[in-house]
Amino acid sequence: MNPYKPYPVYKDSGVEWLGKVPEDWEIKLLGQIGKFQKGNGATKADEAPAGVPCIRYGDLYTTHNFFIHHSRSFVACERLPEYTIIQYGDVLFAASGETHEEIGKSAVNLIQSEACCGGDIIIFRATLEVDPAFIGYAADCRLSVAQKSLMGRGFTVIHIYADQLKKLYIVFPPLSEQIQISAFLNQETARINALVSKKSRFIELLREKRQALLTQAVTRGLDPTAKMKDSGVEWLGEVPEHWEVRTLKYITNFCGGGTPSRDNLGFWNGDIPWVSPKDMKVEAICETEENITQAGLLNSAARLVPANQILLVVRSGILKHTIPIAINVIQVALNQDMRALFFNHNLCIGKFFLRWVQGFNNDLLQAWRKQGATVESIEQDYLSDTIIPLPSIAEQQAIVAYLDREATRIDSLISKTQHSINLLKERRAALITAAVTGQIDVRYNSPTNTPP
Repeated sequence: MNPYKPYPVYKDSGVEWLGKVPEDWEIKLLGQIGKFQKGNGATKADEAPAGVPCIRYGDLYTTHNFFIHHSRSFVACERLPEYTIIQYGDVLFAASGETHEEIGKSAVNLIQSEACCGGDIIIFRATLEVDPAFIGYAADCRLSVAQKSLMGRGFTVIHIYADQLKKLYIVFPPLSEQIQISAFLNQETARINALVSKKSRFIELLREKRQALLTQAVTRGLDPTAKMKDSGVEWLGEVPEHWEVRTLKYITNFCGGGTPSRDNLGFWNGDIPWVSPKDMKVEAICETEENITQAGLLNSAARLVPANQILLVVRSGILKHTIPIAINVIQVALNQDMRALFFNHNLCIGKFFLRWVQGFNNDLLQAWRKQGATVESIEQDYLSDTIIPLPSIAEQQAIVAYLDREATRIDSLISKTQHSINLLKERRAALITAAVTGQIDVRYNSPTNTPP
């Protein structure tokens, strides 16, 4: 049941897609409310440990709020003439982005002291008497995001300009109601944000528990009474005495891949799934974003990999923090940034190795990383010389079954919690849009004001 009532009387907004608005509200273009200015600024190389707070283009995309209360970087006072000074209440718009949906991301400057901004930012400063918080909510509510997405220009990089933002429709209530609405939204979004934060922390704890279970099981096994021995590898520590310590190159063979020529359309859109790092977001590869033809396979370094092998990303920016690893459920081919590992199944089960890599992700990133590479990559020799402790196949199967069961349980909890977070964010966005467009009357719910 919706706890918020509509306004007593509405009128036609005069904008077909906007519909009706409260009777005493106006419809204004943002250019009628204030003026725009393009921000100027040098590079992040100018950053100083202290000085004048500086809002940069990237800050608008990393903030999870409609407001900026403090900066993450500073500019030395002697470099300040190269930057644009901003005032309290200015709305800062990102002038470029990667997608139409995110173009023009905005936030209101609520820094109390002198501040500046860098380049690729458009500054809006109200010339009418407005409540800065209300304008902040209105400029980046769903209604405004949809309008800005249509204003974006470009393909690889999307741009938006002040002349376009001037035409952004804002549903404009009297100042007293602006203050009431922003006070209400401050209270409600703070409550929702606190719930999101609490649930996000719960997900972090679940992931930590999952990681600890993986690490414990693949190095200690399932028998807490087993006698232990030194593995010979510092970051591995002790392993059960009856486990064998093997070198990876003696229990597996490696296979790389390649990319058919993009200029030959006959090499693409065939029936052979072609795995690249962008497909490695799941543990089981059942399908791929791109497929190649038999001709593409024969005219490239790509090779067929039978089902149920281990696939590993060996060159990608994601290797800065994660080693993507999966099992191909279907026969596939690989691109050049991938490796397939064919294990001797009398010595090691592929799924056991997958769990072992997941359990020691951070240590293996350090052990495998190729030094001096311009793109994060795994050095083949380091990978081949990796020491791995192995129990018997029967014990590996028991460990894999245990971890699959526990991982599924934890992943289910994570998924349910994330779904709850998504619903909260959806409610927050819907509530903000409804309040700033007059779909609901929140004056009676405002924490700092009395009903009119």
